[in-house]
Amino acid sequence: MTDYVAKNREAWTKSNAEYTDGRARESWAKDEINWGCYGVLESELNVLGDMAGKDVIELGCGTAYFGAWLAKSGAHVTGVDVTPAQLETARRCRDELGIEMELIEANAEDVPLPDSSFDLALSEYGASIWCDPYKWIPEAARLLRSGGQLVFLCNSVLSMICLPDVGKVGEQLARPQFGMHRFEWPEDEGVEFHIQHSDWIRLLRENGFEILGLWELQAPEGAEDHIYYDVVPVEWARKWPAEEIWKARKRG
Repeated sequence: MTDYVAKNREAWTKSNAEYTDGRARESWAKDEINWGCYGVLESELNVLGDMAGKDVIELGCGTAYFGAWLAKSGAHVTGVDVTPAQLETARRCRDELGIEMELIEANAEDVPLPDSSFDLALSEYGASIWCDPYKWIPEAARLLRSGGQLVFLCNSVLSMICLPDVGKVGEQLARPQFGMHRFEWPEDEGVEFHIQHSDWIRLLRENGFEILGLWELQAPEGAEDHIYYDVVPVEWARKWPAEEIWKARKRG
């Protein structure tokens, strides 16, 4: 286990106790898929398309609420996460609500499943920021069938370069864009990974992906500051994209 995997598992064990466990069942019970901290509706974005019958792997699933939404849409979902506490919460919600999903404890950079097993690899603030992209993107490519799709949501490049070491995202550049990769947070908040757009494009293409789309999300009208993940004020996210969704297809 690498240093950042151990740190992130510890951080998410703490987060699960403080926040995600108590919110998980409510999230699982929602009928409509939404994205990110401000709940931008999938029905407005149309990122995913028809999920019926698709084999889906959620990489860094956490409490697996997103996978639950896909399962309710007719997908066959496998969730992978490295944090036992998060998976325990996910299993409880699965059993209470009767939503079928396989849950596996594993690092999304090294998944113990066969090649070419899935039609869609997805991450919503899972592997997409908590795993090294130079490790999890090749693993996602390995797991996907020819023509399979990769969809992931992460923080926007702009939000990351406007984020100081301490405090919230502001309206001035606070760190360099060139050389973005590993972000070490203070105390027990874990290690994140963020790279700039040109690096994402190069990395995806080098791993056999054709890029299908990039959605830069705007906080919708009526959105409020997140009660737990409050690094980006909603006023900022109304003016600039705080989050982005990438969609790519594995070439045959």
